[in-house]
Amino acid sequence: MMYPLVRELAAKDTPIRVPVAVTCRVLNLARAPYYRWLANPVTDAEWVAAHRANALFDAHRDDPEFGYRLLLDEARDAGQPMADRTAWRLCSSNQWWSVFGKKRSTKNRPGPPAHDDRVQRDFTATGPNQLWLTDITEHRTREGKVYMCAVKDVWSNRLVGYSISSRMKARLAVQALEHAVDTRARQGVDVAGCIVHSDRGSQFRSRKYLRALSRHNLLGSMGQVGSSADNAAMESWFALLQKNVLDRQTWHTRDQLRIAIVTWTERTYHRRRRQARLGKLTPIEYETIMTTPATQAA
Repeated sequence: MMYPLVRELAAKDTPIRVPVAVTCRVLNLARAPYYRWLANPVTDAEWVAAHRANALFDAHRDDPEFGYRLLLDEARDAGQPMADRTAWRLCSSNQWWSVFGKKRSTKNRPGPPAHDDRVQRDFTATGPNQLWLTDITEHRTREGKVYMCAVKDVWSNRLVGYSISSRMKARLAVQALEHAVDTRARQGVDVAGCIVHSDRGSQFRSRKYLRALSRHNLLGSMGQVGSSADNAAMESWFALLQKNVLDRQTWHTRDQLRIAIVTWTERTYHRRRRQARLGKLTPIEYETIMTTPATQAA
């Protein structure tokens, strides 16, 4: 726009003041639109676009691996709704692209790991809060997909934390991890030093998730690319959930499926389903019997 130049040249404190009429004539500008702009330099549309861009930029700064669709979800949660095309235009004009989005691959390979593999497929633990496994699963309802992130303690097979949402974002993994930490905190147990093993999903490589690990002094661990065996113990729990809940019927609403998942997890799996590896005890019974004050202190 040339209007700011016209205003600057016509300013009283300018050494060589140029009248508006002269500048507009030289630049071939109409004066009426200039005066309308002078009365309202920032239009309502520009004001809204600026706030939308700020919301998209904040999301991109926190999670640079997110594409514009996930950035749009974050902006909407921040109170800046917009159309998909608008989000794409703002991201495109500012070059806010996903750090993994430029390379196109039919295999959809995950990005580089944020942590080394501290587990090496050894899914055993001699006490609580030594090794947690986490992963995300999804299932369709007639309203749309439901995503669940779960955190399991290998020692007792208990689901110490989980989160269920209609969107698969970094917040889903962070909330599951926070739930797990809160569960152990209510038991008076310190989880510092616990290894949290996951795959290379973008949610587990996001800055929000890495900050949550650091905040609670947890040690991150990630498996190899394209190897389900590197998180097989967590996959087996999801297979159990699939068989006992997800595939039992057609789910009409997200809330219906969410309630079914929580009910089966808390009532059946934790308190009624006995496991041979736990000496025919349920996860809750096993932790109650096997957790001594000395173990808790450790």
